[in-house]
Amino acid sequence: MGLCCSTAEKTPCQRKHGKSPKRSPERIPATQRSNETQTQTVFPSTSVKDLKDLRQNPSYSNVSIFTYEETKLATKEFRPDHIVGEGGFGVVYKGVIDENVRPGFPYTAVAVKELNRDGFQGDREWLTEVNYLGQLRHPNLVKLIGYCCEDDQRLLVYEYMASGSVERHLFRRSDCTLTWSKRMKIALDAAKGLAFLHGAETPVIYRDFKTANILLDEDFNAKLSDFGLAKDGPMGDQTHVSTRVMGTHGYAAPEYILTGHLTAMNDVYGFGVVLLEMLLGRRVMDMRGLSRGQNLVDWSRPLLNHNNKLFKILDPKMEGQYSPRTAMKVAHLAFLCLSENPKGRPVMSQVVKFLEKHQTEDVSHDKTPNKSPRTPVRKRNHTRSSTQKERCKQRMQPARRSQSESHIETKLFEPSDSDAEDNFENVAKII
Repeated sequence: MGLCCSTAEKTPCQRKHGKSPKRSPERIPATQRSNETQTQTVFPSTSVKDLKDLRQNPSYSNVSIFTYEETKLATKEFRPDHIVGEGGFGVVYKGVIDENVRPGFPYTAVAVKELNRDGFQGDREWLTEVNYLGQLRHPNLVKLIGYCCEDDQRLLVYEYMASGSVERHLFRRSDCTLTWSKRMKIALDAAKGLAFLHGAETPVIYRDFKTANILLDEDFNAKLSDFGLAKDGPMGDQTHVSTRVMGTHGYAAPEYILTGHLTAMNDVYGFGVVLLEMLLGRRVMDMRGLSRGQNLVDWSRPLLNHNNKLFKILDPKMEGQYSPRTAMKVAHLAFLCLSENPKGRPVMSQVVKFLEKHQTEDVSHDKTPNKSPRTPVRKRNHTRSSTQKERCKQRMQPARRSQSESHIETKLFEPSDSDAEDNFENVAKII
């Protein structure tokens, strides 16, 4: 998969394991679209442009350059029992960089990703990761420790994230251990990572935000990984960046799929999808129980603002771990992020403020929860007098709302073309 090698050559994964490397069926170039404009990846201003440039200007201040032999030593010759992940871009091995690998290097647990070299796209995405993670540093971005670009070898060396991906905990484990408080902390961490990218001097659009790309360390701090599809956002008077539609089914914003116009709002929509998955405990592509032609977002989004219906669709594994009031607020945040109108979505800095404000402790303290707190149903008293029944009926009638309240509610549920910031400020006042 490279500029410097034949596509017919077998990769190390093929030579060691006797099989073809897996390609992710979710990552879609969507090249069949006739109205898309194919452009080259736009790198930060100080980044290298190609492999030749990288070899001539190899230094990033915080990134080490490893030889292929060193990566082999770190992973015990790429032993199969050291594999911790495998996706469309390569196999990931757990390893250790220490004195035995490189004299003077402090003991560091690492994850080594060996890129498949059977196409140009993967090589370009490898270079994109080196460019962005070689320069960007943030507590909620996975740290790139180093890379190897020796002959036709393409490897990336990251910090090791001991708890794996959010996807693994949510969907691959039968005993999901992600409590409400952990999910909300993960959502906040991921939102901080996106807000940092969007607020950079040269804004960066992540473009592939999903549970598989959110990794957790041993303390369940969340960090964004896999920057192969990241792209510089619009600058100056630009409203968008025109690009091929790249990403993962279910997570890309509808306007981006239709037009190829990329903005930070694409990431906000992806965040909304992930937040929805964490609330419901279901994959976005899980069609069980849905009508033909429906997807999880279309089916669940109208229910996020109906309290009674909301609690019926929340992940039952979280019962007893949240207050209904907080759950309704977070569900409404997901509702806004998933707006079909990008101007109706909040920006990520606002999402961060919202989640910081509404962080709640796990009332079950990570123990087996009781049933969710719900208002007990009173037994009907058939012997009540007509006067008592009339008073009860009056109490049950909703209070009259002012014109301004009705206007704000309409604005929330049917976003207009007003500025997203003003829209989210109105949301904050109500919830």
